[in-house]
Amino acid sequence: MLIRAGFEISFQVAQPTPMLALLSVHPSRNSDLRAPGTIRGHPDVTMRDHLDRFGNICTRFTIPAGGITLATSFVIEDSGRHDRRAPGGPQQSIECLPDDVLIYLLSSRYCETDRLMQLAWNNFGHYTSARDRVDAVVDFVHRHIAFGYEYAHSGRSAHDAYEQGVGVCRDYAHLAITLCRCLNIPARYCTGYLGDIGVPKVDLPMDFSAWFDVFIDGGWYTYDARHNEPRIGRILMAQGRDATDTALTTAFGPARLTGFSVHTDEVQSIWNNDNDISDRELLPAYC
Repeated sequence: MLIRAGFEISFQVAQPTPMLALLSVHPSRNSDLRAPGTIRGHPDVTMRDHLDRFGNICTRFTIPAGGITLATSFVIEDSGRHDRRAPGGPQQSIECLPDDVLIYLLSSRYCETDRLMQLAWNNFGHYTSARDRVDAVVDFVHRHIAFGYEYAHSGRSAHDAYEQGVGVCRDYAHLAITLCRCLNIPARYCTGYLGDIGVPKVDLPMDFSAWFDVFIDGGWYTYDARHNEPRIGRILMAQGRDATDTALTTAFGPARLTGFSVHTDEVQSIWNNDNDISDRELLPAYC
């Protein structure tokens, strides 16, 4: 199936302000792109991309005095398959984990394993397989946290989310990741697009979404504690230890967010009568 997705985000600044953005589709999905997801700035500014240590595309530029609007719109092909459930069986020992996976067992800025270790083992230590432990963790987090955009707070950690019992999708992901790491299951934070595809439409503003992957039996598997059900149509943008590594934008100076919109919709075709990609369908609104 084909999905058209994109965003338009505006910032206001008083003086030229450098910015780092992780707003591109993750390189692991490049072969699925059917129309390029180039990020454009209005006004036009010089942008430069590089890969960070997690394989995310980072875009560097400087916002001119006054502000900027960032936008993109692209079409991507998706398998239409639901998130794969991890295999059952005994949990893999730490000694057998690949070296580059070990970092996803460690405490990080928003995932304080030391503060939730006892909770994790008291509640989930009796499960013998990693899959059963993850399923139990996701069920617990889904029930424990009440969702609401009014609960969004950039400083809330996994322990805070557990204590407060409220949050947004990133808080569900942080708490689930932390509990998995406490149980010696490597877990990484993911952010990207997740529209209401294959499920009833939700009457809430469209936003980017957060979920997490766990490493079980030699592979990564996707879980979502907020929705607590396999979904289709995820489009990964960035992954890392937690939201610190996947911040959508980082401004190196005062910058006020003045506009934010995201779209994700299934489409039937991106071709016009001349078999060319339709600019009307793909270009941002300001072009």
